[in-house]
Amino acid sequence: MVAGFFWIAGELLLPGLALLCRDWRVLQGAVTMILALLAAWRSAPSPKPWLCGWVGGGCDRAGSIPGSLLPAELEAVSEGQPRYHSVCEICGTRVIWKNGAILGFAAFIGSGIRHCFTRNLVPHLPHFFSSHLVLVSTEAAACLFVCLTAERFGRRAILLLCTVLTGISSLLLLALTQYLLELIVLTLSVVGTAASHAVTMLSIFFASEVLPTVVRGAGLGLVVGANFVGKAAAPITAIPNSRGFFLHHVVFASFAILAVLSIMLLPESRGRSLPQSLQDGESQRRPPLFRRPPREDHLPLLDPRAIPHDYSRLAASTKRMLRSPEPPREM
Repeated sequence: MVAGFFWIAGELLLPGLALLCRDWRVLQGAVTMILALLAAWRSAPSPKPWLCGWVGGGCDRAGSIPGSLLPAELEAVSEGQPRYHSVCEICGTRVIWKNGAILGFAAFIGSGIRHCFTRNLVPHLPHFFSSHLVLVSTEAAACLFVCLTAERFGRRAILLLCTVLTGISSLLLLALTQYLLELIVLTLSVVGTAASHAVTMLSIFFASEVLPTVVRGAGLGLVVGANFVGKAAAPITAIPNSRGFFLHHVVFASFAILAVLSIMLLPESRGRSLPQSLQDGESQRRPPLFRRPPREDHLPLLDPRAIPHDYSRLAASTKRMLRSPEPPREM
């Protein structure tokens, strides 16, 4: 979420940077400075992990350890050979693969369907800076909404809500754009833009909590890659006569409805520890969508002292009925 706010801050500063870099000399200086900072960061020596732990709070424990035993303990800690997991191991799992595929699909839809909403905002915002600021403002509102609600109501519930809002807005704009007022079309476009951005951001954040630690980097890279594949579908909207845009809108509106059904299969990660191994990721289960009230038994409780006596009477009466001859039936 913090990275999302930094991304939005960078988008807000982007128009100012574009104004400053209108001269090619200023642009060349800005690019050179960025490359110099990256080169300096790359060439800087990285501190050792044990040194970071020593500085971060291990000094109080290390004071009681003799200096001669410290290298031996460091070697004992590093004796275990680490096991590396590849991204191909995700395909061999059942729950982890399902969670990653659903979240990647949701991120793909959230980034791809956003152009269907922003297209309706272009006639109302003809200037570049005004349209850019409105889009960044909707992204900031979506990020703030996710931060305030995801921790309280759960990741899966908020992701499902944002996906439903995205699907309903896209279907209404697809079928009733010609019959709705311009104010309603503008409102649906703004709501759809904010909801689609929330779907993308929450899918990436959800994937970082659901995927286990051993494959979290690879799985998160696949989800982010699906997000950028959805963004790459934007040039379809520039096809002449808007035929490509209509097909783009129909496909992503259908995908949004399918994503609503798929998100119900995800587990809930709120209030749970992060899964570490593949076994922890496979043990995650889907909670019920709605909370069920506890079952209450309204039958009166019997006295325990009367149970043997009652059962003895029942057994005696049953034996008596079985031994008695059946009375003749009247015709």
